[in-house]
Amino acid sequence: MSEQRFKERLPVLVLNASFQPLSICQVKRAIILLLEGKAEMIENGMGYIHTIKTDFPLPTVIRLEYMVKQPRRSNRLTRLGVFRRDNYTCQYCGKESAQLTIDHIIPRHQGGKHVWENVTSACPRCNHRKAGRTPDEASMKLTRKPFQPVNHGNFCLPYRYTRGLSVWQKYLANSN
Repeated sequence: MSEQRFKERLPVLVLNASFQPLSICQVKRAIILLLEGKAEMIENGMGYIHTIKTDFPLPTVIRLEYMVKQPRRSNRLTRLGVFRRDNYTCQYCGKESAQLTIDHIIPRHQGGKHVWENVTSACPRCNHRKAGRTPDEASMKLTRKPFQPVNHGNFCLPYRYTRGLSVWQKYLANSN
C-alpha cells in the first residue's frame, strides 16, 4: 500500500459542535468535510497529504460546524459495552486483550440471566477453563464484581483506538 493510501486511512476523531465525541472517520472523509466547510480542524499531528497544487494538513481531530442531534440511547447490554466497562481486560486473569469473549458468571443453563450483573469479559483461555460452571465451581475469582455502567452518551471507543492516540484523550475524558 502506498504511503498516500495509508495516510488516507488514518483515524480522525470527529467532535460535535459542542466538542463532544461523535465518531471516528478516516482522513479522506475528514478532509472532504474540511474542504466543504462543514468542519474545522482542531488538532493536526499526522503530517501532510501532497497534491499537485497544495499540501493538506492531516487532521487528528475535527469539529463539526453544526450540532448533530443524537437520540438518547438506552444502556443496552452489548459485547462492546461489556468490554468497555471491563476496560478490555479479562476479569479472571487480568490480561488486557482485544481477543475477549463474554462469560456468564452464573451459566445460562443453571438459570443465569443475560444481564449486566451476570456477564463479564473473559479471555478465551479463562472462558474455556471455567466452561459451564460458576466461578466457585471452577475455583476462579473475579477481579471485579460486574455492574450496569452509567450511560454517558452514544460514543464508544473501539479497542483498536485505545492506544497510541494520546492527542484524543483530552476530548474523550468527559465521554467515558
